[in-house]
Amino acid sequence: MHAFCVCMGAKHTRAMTISVLQRRPGPAPPPDGSAGRAGRYAGVAIMLGSGLSNQLGAALGALAFPVLGPAGVVAVRQWVAGVALLAIGRPRLRLFTWRQWRPVLALALVFATMNLSLYTAIDRIGLGLAVTLEFLGPLSVALAGSRRRVDLVCALFAGAAVVVLARPEPTTDYLGIALGLLAAVCWASYILLNRVIGQQLPGAEGSAAAATLSALLYVPIGVVTLLHHPPTARALGYAAAAGILASAVPFVADLFVLRRVPARFFGVFMSVNPVLAALIGWVVLDQSLQWAEWLAIAAIVTANTVSVLTADHQAPAPSAAATSPQGPPAWPPSSCPSP
Repeated sequence: MHAFCVCMGAKHTRAMTISVLQRRPGPAPPPDGSAGRAGRYAGVAIMLGSGLSNQLGAALGALAFPVLGPAGVVAVRQWVAGVALLAIGRPRLRLFTWRQWRPVLALALVFATMNLSLYTAIDRIGLGLAVTLEFLGPLSVALAGSRRRVDLVCALFAGAAVVVLARPEPTTDYLGIALGLLAAVCWASYILLNRVIGQQLPGAEGSAAAATLSALLYVPIGVVTLLHHPPTARALGYAAAAGILASAVPFVADLFVLRRVPARFFGVFMSVNPVLAALIGWVVLDQSLQWAEWLAIAAIVTANTVSVLTADHQAPAPSAAATSPQGPPAWPPSSCPSP
């Protein structure tokens, strides 16, 4: 049952090469006024759709756990997501430069680690504590990238509400806690790496390359796991659906969203994932919500609404990389993903 699922700064003094990718103009400065609001609202809509797809896929993937186990479900998810993104992104791998390969390789490692660490943490310390620990990742991105007091307040407010919603219980399973924190590091890295890749490579080429490499890493793990847990057609179907809905769709959506909104805003908005999971459980699985959980949902929605509506009061300043014809993004300068 997944999850409320997913630092780099590089110098930009490299001379222009003859590569087609390197001749592409760099990202434009963040838009102001109505254009900035339109891009931000479009990003919010995409994040909501991505989060809903993620939680639906996670619910389907959980149905395969009794047959395939967490590692088997993750392996099938990675394989399906890798094939789907390879077909969508069609990365021109021979044209990638080493500067572009570095974040792609790092993101592939994050893809391979993120879900498995979270699933194992859930199995050891329970869903509530594992999810709370994992949310420290995007929360840290939001706090590290905060430029305004209201951003800081919204991030802390949403973080506290996630704790109330997840209702973590104390534990002495230190390995489980470590795995939950590893999932948090992976989610933070996913956010920031996706932003870097989205500004260095066109389309979904970067995510496609990373997902394909991650799928290859899971070949030996998946083969061994499936030999010990013989799959059924239904379980494979559930895991494959999770690969599309909870991996491929969010990977592509998050990549394009992080071209429209700052990573700190994305980090705060990730607090809606527990809300979506709770609402899906309420509507689809007939799981009841207590009054404290409804208050936590209201608090998370309020924090995100304030973060969106007050963003217009801060005029974004273009970074040095944004005005360079081929420099990598300088944002965020103080935080290093980010998925």
